[in-house]
Amino acid sequence: MDSRRHIIIVGSGVAGMTAALEAVGTYDVTLLTKADLAESNTRYAQGGVAVVTTDDDSVESHVADTLAAGAGLSDEHTVAILCAEGPAVIEEMIERGVKFDRHGDQLAHGLEAAHSHARILHAGGDATGAGIAYALIDRIHHSAVTVREQTTVVDLVLDDGSAVGVRLLGGEELRADAVILATGGAGQLFPHTTNPEIATADGLGMALRAGAVAADLEFYQFHPTSLDAPGNFLISEAVRGEGATLIDADGRRFMLDVHPDAELAPRDVVARGIAAQMVRQPGIPVRLDATALGAEFLAERFPNIDAACRAQGFDWGLTPVPVTPAAHYYMGGIRTDEWGRTSVPRLFAIGEVACNGLHGANRLASNSLLEGAVYGTRVIEGITDPPPVVELVDDWMAPVDLALDDDPDADDVNRSDLQQLMWDAAGLARNGPDLDRAVTTLRRSKAPAVIDAKSAEDANLLVVARAVVASALARRESRGGHYRTDFPQSDPAQAKHSSVRPTP
Repeated sequence: MDSRRHIIIVGSGVAGMTAALEAVGTYDVTLLTKADLAESNTRYAQGGVAVVTTDDDSVESHVADTLAAGAGLSDEHTVAILCAEGPAVIEEMIERGVKFDRHGDQLAHGLEAAHSHARILHAGGDATGAGIAYALIDRIHHSAVTVREQTTVVDLVLDDGSAVGVRLLGGEELRADAVILATGGAGQLFPHTTNPEIATADGLGMALRAGAVAADLEFYQFHPTSLDAPGNFLISEAVRGEGATLIDADGRRFMLDVHPDAELAPRDVVARGIAAQMVRQPGIPVRLDATALGAEFLAERFPNIDAACRAQGFDWGLTPVPVTPAAHYYMGGIRTDEWGRTSVPRLFAIGEVACNGLHGANRLASNSLLEGAVYGTRVIEGITDPPPVVELVDDWMAPVDLALDDDPDADDVNRSDLQQLMWDAAGLARNGPDLDRAVTTLRRSKAPAVIDAKSAEDANLLVVARAVVASALARRESRGGHYRTDFPQSDPAQAKHSSVRPTP
């Protein structure tokens, strides 16, 4: 592509803003976001950024930890890229104004679940995502990037199968030589989520309607510890990394019976452990006990969590607080390669909306912000003319065909009903009969006419919900973030990626 061609980026989290800043010196860049520039999953991220910056750690160790968490499905190539390129990307973040926490003149490092070394960088204690977001926003405002906030993208514009732009709410079309989707996650598929209200699977829904192949859509990560109170405020993994424990109704550390790493086991293990304990003690919450850390330390190290707990009437320095799992992160997404290229020419995807095999069946804690920065940088290098099309790999599972048509006589989808259906059938524990019922129920609803932002979101949630349950039904085993009570064991023969192929 020549130096003045146009790129449209949809989404303003760490992936989208990093891509915009990387591209703006070479391309004309338009950044679209449906809310304020700061409103993204990135801003709410607490845990930190996993990256190797000390001599007693190694890229090889970070790779090994990521592969172990991925339950046999992480792609070694994309994992190696993340871990090897991470340190340089973090240096670039610092150059762009991100102020990571320090001990003296050295970066401070924390330990989180399933990491073999203390390699987690934080900014503002438990406000890492906000620290990154606002630093990048400042750079965006001082750049030549054209920003359009409060702008809802309804669909991709295609020409002979290639993405040539986007269609906005109201009918306006914007044309570009490449479209990069960086729209984040899909937490609003579920009634209990740590994600903000904007996380409505928009990029994935648009890409599926455009015919893009998606991958690993059955793998959804449920964060083990959201505050069991209105809002489902996330209590970071880092709290357990500092020594907090999970206790049952008798004050016993039940996770010691579940996994050798107890509270620091991979997220899917801890989330299911909590859910199982909640079944054993109905009506009595599981609690996170951070009292041994002391109120002063908690307020200094985790100021946002401390404020959230106190706002709900909990003094967590004195009393264990109730916690529950909540939908948190989507390992699946639009199928991409290591450059963000999709199966649709001129369409790219990065960050949580994408799936390049990095996270496998379960994401390692604090790898997502790094992913957004690393692959947000790489995607600009991957824009070529004409771009290659990503093909399916032969040794993947048989693709799931996803019908895109609706019954015109069906009722418009009701978001609350869809969310509860997804929680019951495609939440932490799944089974064939419930998934079959969900498939049937979702086919009885249709996407609403797109007349406002909510109806556009509902259309995206419906198509993605159908894809999730179809993928979960096809994988007849348990692995990582996908757990089926009727197939509770992992099947080595199914240690393969899955795919969803849209059909008219």
